[in-house]
Amino acid sequence: MESKINGVRLHKLKQFHDERGKVMHMLRSDDKHFEQFGEIYFSCSYPNVVKAWHKHSEMTLNYAVISGNVKVVLFDDRDGSSSHGCLEEYFLSPENYHLLIVPPGIWNGFKAIGGQMAILANCASIPHR
Repeated sequence: MESKINGVRLHKLKQFHDERGKVMHMLRSDDKHFEQFGEIYFSCSYPNVVKAWHKHSEMTLNYAVISGNVKVVLFDDRDGSSSHGCLEEYFLSPENYHLLIVPPGIWNGFKAIGGQMAILANCASIPHR
């Protein structure tokens, strides 16, 4: 799926399964879309809990869901943006395993959907202040 919001990107991620379990790739320093490393954290959300709204002025977010199901909502209210006013929803999970790249200035939030805790990983381009 191509985003209507300028600067938002969605990349299909690989998982490697064998009899022991699996490895889930997220982001490598040699990926074309990698900017820089700031910090990585895991946001754990109980079912039906909403964590919103967030907007970062400098940080690029790199979201992937490693457990459970998450609905991510993005809204562009950047002045002068070609996609100003655009709203998008993404459903991320290990079964729909993608890296969602959210540039600075985009409002974002997410909700754990389904009956289990969801874990959203973020490899942010700069540390939180």
